[in-house]
Amino acid sequence: MTELKIENQAMMFAFLSRAAIEAKGEEGRAAIQAGMIRYGKERGARMAERARKAGDPVDLWTNQAYGEWKPDYAGQMDFGMLRAEPTYQTYIAKCAWCEAWKKNDILEYGREYCVNVDAAVYEGFGAGAVCTPISTSMSWGGERCDFDWGKPLSKEELRLVADKKAELGTSAMRDFNFHTAHIYYSIADELRRHFPEDSGEIIKKAVADYIDLFGQEAYDCLLKFSPDEF
Repeated sequence: MTELKIENQAMMFAFLSRAAIEAKGEEGRAAIQAGMIRYGKERGARMAERARKAGDPVDLWTNQAYGEWKPDYAGQMDFGMLRAEPTYQTYIAKCAWCEAWKKNDILEYGREYCVNVDAAVYEGFGAGAVCTPISTSMSWGGERCDFDWGKPLSKEELRLVADKKAELGTSAMRDFNFHTAHIYYSIADELRRHFPEDSGEIIKKAVADYIDLFGQEAYDCLLKFSPDEF
């Protein structure tokens, strides 16, 4: 079975973003952002549902424990905590998504991913606070991505995060076949909603670019998923 990586998901988004913006300008950009907010909220809601089924509360600490992805390999990402109180703050200093867009000379379109995704995931999770960027993200020219999560994490909650992550292992995570399919289906559906007459050509162009880069099998494996899974 084809095993997709972060680069696949990053580039699927970037190709959809480029095709939409080139075809529809600012209206295309707005549609892409609507798709990203939808995608993020779907991810967050899925995480919250998993926590509830396990008998855990929907709170900031469980949001941090029930993450759905991990780097492809050690050292691919650099992220962590800046502080726990009075509000929890985190950073990303090395980003595999940003590196993929730079590598493939499509940062101008890929960086649209970064505008709303973190806040949308947290909103979809429903922990009662807002994830706010407090620096210019790397994809938009900043040195590091910093976030304020609007609530503190106590020493006890930090211990709960560590214990829950150890308990879950990778059981709460989905691979990048799933994540690439998710972003493809959610963004494409928003494009159809915004541009019912032109979306077919926009999506076709993005898919062709993706297949040119990764091959037919890397696209066909996305078709094994149903939009209802997200």
